Amino acid sequence: MILQSDDEFVRCPGDMEPGTENEESQPCQLPDTGSMLFAHKDKIIHCLTIIGQVEGHYLLSDRSKTTKYEHILPLLVSIAQDERIDGLLILLNTVGGDVEAGLAIAEVISGLRKPTVSIVLGGGHSIGIPLAVAAKRSFIAKSASMTVHPVRTTGLTLGVPQTFEYFRRMQDRITNFVVENSGITPERYSELVLNTGELVTDVGTILDGEDAVREGLIDSVGTVSDAIDALYELIINQ
Repeated sequence: MILQSDDEFVRCPGDMEPGTENEESQPCQLPDTGSMLFAHKDKIIHCLTIIGQVEGHYLLSDRSKTTKYEHILPLLVSIAQDERIDGLLILLNTVGGDVEAGLAIAEVISGLRKPTVSIVLGGGHSIGIPLAVAAKRSFIAKSASMTVHPVRTTGLTLGVPQTFEYFRRMQDRITNFVVENSGITPERYSELVLNTGELVTDVGTILDGEDAVREGLIDSVGTVSDAIDALYELIINQ
């Protein structure tokens, strides 16, 4: 738990009850969700990590690093309802994953009334892009990258017009969300998605940190410290 005053505290689910041992003031870590609470100056911030592959309705291999949406969605709701939590910091290092699961998480983040800041560390690829832009302020590390590409699928696919229409509509959902939550235009985003001159065996574009900012996807290049400072500023100015 993290002490706020002599008689107030913020505890994560699963913490020991007050009065039991190991009650020292320290960040609370939740291994299952990769999240923790910490204090910055006089504010309480919840730090959430989205890593590896965003897992959808089907379980991935035990050897894969995954972010499970059934863990993240209720956690985000609890953050929204807990008046003791002042803001949300999101650390992203993801290869992408299930489109609907990723969009579900992104929609909840964008709908939070509390200040939110995201930072892409390593990579924020594919469905990681909507997750990055969903926050009210977004950062990307200078060494990080983001891969923009069309929706794709694995397994059996029927070669009928309805299949292609389904993919087009799903891509439109992603494009519309990204455009509404960032500074890029729909025309430019579509150009990046359908670029055939960069990836050898795929369609799309790889953006490094400065390119992502230049294109309007991300607000700023920065570090975790920059993201925390920006979140604190959002909190005190809300």
